[in-house]
Amino acid sequence: MDNMEQRRNRIVAFINERSSITFAELKKEFPNVSDMTLRTDLRALDEEKKIIRIHGGAKAVTTVLGNDDKLVLREVRNVTEKEQLVAKALKLIRPGTTVFLDSGSTTTMLARNLPDQPMMIFTCSLTVAMELNRLEQAEVFVVGGTLNRNSRSMYGQSTTEQLSRVRIDQAFMGVTGYDENGFNCGHAEENALKRFLVSRAGESVLLMDSSKVGKSSTFTFCTLDQADVLVSDGNLPEEFRMLCEKHNVTVV
Repeated sequence: MDNMEQRRNRIVAFINERSSITFAELKKEFPNVSDMTLRTDLRALDEEKKIIRIHGGAKAVTTVLGNDDKLVLREVRNVTEKEQLVAKALKLIRPGTTVFLDSGSTTTMLARNLPDQPMMIFTCSLTVAMELNRLEQAEVFVVGGTLNRNSRSMYGQSTTEQLSRVRIDQAFMGVTGYDENGFNCGHAEENALKRFLVSRAGESVLLMDSSKVGKSSTFTFCTLDQADVLVSDGNLPEEFRMLCEKHNVTVV
């Protein structure tokens, strides 16, 4: 990755973290970059639909989209933490089992690193399916439904009906945030799918880096007493870890 791409990824992450920024705030965050270069970066990122330029600054795309985040934005956030999550999640997957891989940047990274071994894998994610295409020993089933263009995944009644006929040993699911109500996401139909999987899978495995603790989204799909395993980056707040222990949630 060249310096320009690295800088632009940092700019996107900075704007996403703040939701909106002024150009003065951006200049303060990148003091060694010229005004002209920063303005060029903002224009390029706006054209790539990674941010939205406004008079005197920029906004995160999520401020317009709402909580149902675009996958292209999630792919550049907290990459190191996601790599840690994936390394831990890989150790939980056993050959000869049936697993479901949810949509999202972390599960896509998980699929990219999954070893080729005999097993059945179900997914409603187009990006996960593309990563699984390289596997020769695993049977991969792509579940159909209505397309969510933001997450590049399928959802809806037909999706849950197809999965209702499958015995899933482990369901690996991404999380938008965790607040006092439980684990949440920002899309009603995907929330319904996650709730279904939590109720049906032999083991619900939630993938959530520590930055998402305390973050709220529109729909709660799982409470702590419904979760089985939480895979995180090792930086969870102690209070939250104690809550997990109280509700018999295994933290990896």
